[in-house]
Amino acid sequence: MPATDSRPVVLDRREGPFGEVVLRGRGDDFEIIANGCFLMDTSDGRSERLLIDAALAALPAGRPGPSVLIGGLGVGFSLVRAASEPRWGRIAVVEREQAIVGWHLDGPLGRISGAALADPRTEILGTDLVAHLRTTTERYDALCLDIDNGPDWTVTQDNESLYSPAGLAACHARLTPGGVLAVWSAQPSPDFEKALRNAGFHAVRTEEVAVARGVPDVVHLALREH
Repeated sequence: MPATDSRPVVLDRREGPFGEVVLRGRGDDFEIIANGCFLMDTSDGRSERLLIDAALAALPAGRPGPSVLIGGLGVGFSLVRAASEPRWGRIAVVEREQAIVGWHLDGPLGRISGAALADPRTEILGTDLVAHLRTTTERYDALCLDIDNGPDWTVTQDNESLYSPAGLAACHARLTPGGVLAVWSAQPSPDFEKALRNAGFHAVRTEEVAVARGVPDVVHLALREH
């Protein structure tokens, strides 16, 4: 497929428990589409990497081997960034779409994530993020969540509960004291910042990444009290 060809080519299309997921190629890049909604591609990845970097920077200095839960495997940029940083300890990735996991383990996305998936710190959890947060007894030093286009633009209706008071309470409970919640969004959300404060988080702030057109991508950051 020549790099100059900008027409998308469907590489795989699957029906899963949450609807249709499609992997497309566009030149040298890949795109993931869920139920007709564009999720992400491999053309940039700066904001996905910021999701990880900003979370690590926000943790208390000197915390040894902090654990991170990444919500959403996607095209693998966040996982790859975490695995490239030796300071992280356990790296858990929750991905409910088995098609996406397969595209990484046995498909074309493996060229991006192969080394990170082979890292002994990495664990893939094939489950729904919202359900995992509400049922697991594990606690993490950082939650880096990127399962939607943002709190105001969810991929499926079920995901809306993640940003609700109950969902944010589950996030808060799954963090260690001083732990950080980082949430990716395709646009800033003042309402979500308010919801984070109402859920008991502090040091709430938003970091922006400029894009070629339109409003910047952002990462919403919030800390659990010690």
